[in-house]
Amino acid sequence: MTQKQASSYLWKPDRRFIESSTLKRYMDWLFVKKGLYIRDYDDLWDWSVTDLEDFWESIYQFFDIQSHSAYRDVLDRNPDGMIGTEWFTGATVNYAEHAFRFKNKQHPAILFHSERSVASDLRPTAISWTQLEEEVAAVAAYLRSVNVGPGDRVVSVLPNIPEAVVAFLATNAVGAIWSSCSPDFGTSSILDRFQQIEPKVLFAVDGYTYNGKPIEKISAFRELRQHLPTLEKVVWLPYLNPDSRLEWSINWDEVLNTPHTGLEFTPVPFSHPLWVLYSSGTTGKPKAITHSVGGCLIEHLKTLALHQDVKPGERYFWYSTTGWMMWNFSVASLLVGATLVLYDGSAAYPDMNVLWDLADQLKINHFGGGAAYYLAAMRAGLEPAKTHSLNALRSIGSTGSPLPNEGFEWIYQSVKKDVWLISFSGGTDICSGFVGGCPLLPVYPGEIQRRLLGCKLEAFDETGNPVRESLGEMVILAPMPSMPVFFWNDTDNRRYTDSYFGNFGPHVWRHGDFIKITGHNGVIIYGRSDATLNRDGVRIGTAEIYSAVEQLPEIADSLVIGIEKENGGYAMPLFVVLKANQDLDSTLVDQIKKTLRIQCSPRHVPDAVFAVREIPYTISGKKMEMPVKKILSGLDPSLVAAKDTMRNPDALDYFVPFQDKV
Repeated sequence: MTQKQASSYLWKPDRRFIESSTLKRYMDWLFVKKGLYIRDYDDLWDWSVTDLEDFWESIYQFFDIQSHSAYRDVLDRNPDGMIGTEWFTGATVNYAEHAFRFKNKQHPAILFHSERSVASDLRPTAISWTQLEEEVAAVAAYLRSVNVGPGDRVVSVLPNIPEAVVAFLATNAVGAIWSSCSPDFGTSSILDRFQQIEPKVLFAVDGYTYNGKPIEKISAFRELRQHLPTLEKVVWLPYLNPDSRLEWSINWDEVLNTPHTGLEFTPVPFSHPLWVLYSSGTTGKPKAITHSVGGCLIEHLKTLALHQDVKPGERYFWYSTTGWMMWNFSVASLLVGATLVLYDGSAAYPDMNVLWDLADQLKINHFGGGAAYYLAAMRAGLEPAKTHSLNALRSIGSTGSPLPNEGFEWIYQSVKKDVWLISFSGGTDICSGFVGGCPLLPVYPGEIQRRLLGCKLEAFDETGNPVRESLGEMVILAPMPSMPVFFWNDTDNRRYTDSYFGNFGPHVWRHGDFIKITGHNGVIIYGRSDATLNRDGVRIGTAEIYSAVEQLPEIADSLVIGIEKENGGYAMPLFVVLKANQDLDSTLVDQIKKTLRIQCSPRHVPDAVFAVREIPYTISGKKMEMPVKKILSGLDPSLVAAKDTMRNPDALDYFVPFQDKV
């Protein structure tokens, strides 16, 4: 993908917008409380990454983080590298406790809508703070009654519904560790994740609805339970059918009737695990990325309040599933007192206007989604500015993949001309962003406004030197509180090290994106510099696709590639090597796609399937995804890999004919 640097802005905050922002209030607070005179955002960013301890301590104090014991040190660095860094040592906190600090009777805690309720012409469901607190207290009491406490793992396979939020908050209230998969994951994909962390309790659902079709999951959960021997309890939620039951489970309504004396919070050390998220599984089983309670708490407060300007009582929505880190991040809007808006279902059912209808009906202030969603709406010819009022809408967030210039321009021409577009990029790795919005500055086409506070991000060339206004590897040069505390079962931190610190040493986090820091001090992201797939804003592991496809008796080998197109599109072709006497006919293509849809998810289904003679391998036996990606992007095969590192060097040539077909 290429993007031209823009010379004129699309939006600029007026004085009132700037003066009312939480970021401006924070800068004024720094002057009054710390004696720091900050001229502008770039000065503030420089200070935040230079005086790291003072910056993060100021965030802790500005947001009045409630600790049950005092911290001794803000930052305890590991001299051997970023891994092992500890923050606010001695502090004991609870994430869920902070989610209830702004409870009130004026605004609901959650607003929920779904394609099922849309189809039935039902009103959205409003859940008050009182109801949310009561339900979380009951579920937390149940978890304590079955001896779930700090360190235990509680897992969920629920849709994007209020019960998932209740289950998470209850899990964290008792000090346990949360982990979630979306029900559209196949059973093998769920097991690849949950088997690693040996959960004690599972929250499960009888099914979900997508594109108007009910999809039953009861048989999948029977299989899931058989392969998770550490499970002691299953909490069953009848979502599709109120009469559905699963053997050996307790019904959700029974859990809600658990006696309790109010919502109690178990404080845990700042670095105690909050949840386990998962990498995409590119090089094997997905990595179980473990984040800390305190690290995510302070990072989410900073990002949502300062970089997205979310205020108490405002309505915050991000279209997501429970298997994407943006679900966790959107739930964090409760930390700043926002009303969390949830939607369960397809963004294109019954038509592409359904989410804009939601924004209008619920008077959403902050609307978020994947870049692919906005591009699909643009290509469908949608013009929400003509069909919806969107009067309450203050910001539109975009993440998951780069939003190109035409996506920026469509939002300002066809959605709302005076909206603040926040292009946001980070990932599962930190459950937040590295780069994103700044309410003090203009928005330029194709550019993310700024590097976020406390994130010492640079672009490196091949030799490890910083570059400006030219393409480089995105690197982070200082620790951040929400970086993983560890990967589960990675006792020597080998997988953690290999994931981020293999290129430039233990003190430089290499994220795997190609970026350019512009003359505006903004950031343009040009896509992944590794082989991870990114379909509709969700990172997908190639290993999961290979595992499913290569089980088919007709397939000998396979290779899948994700290619960012210049127009903002995304192509994901699958190449297969057929066994002897097999043909790649339409029946086999359909079987491949069906297998991936069932065993993995609809996002794993390729755009096209092609047959090739061989898949290229390194001498050590690794599939060469990146060289093939470069060939499909137009490079000469002789330039993409050293032939003496390959087991079958001629195999790269087989992909040249497909340069014009993907």
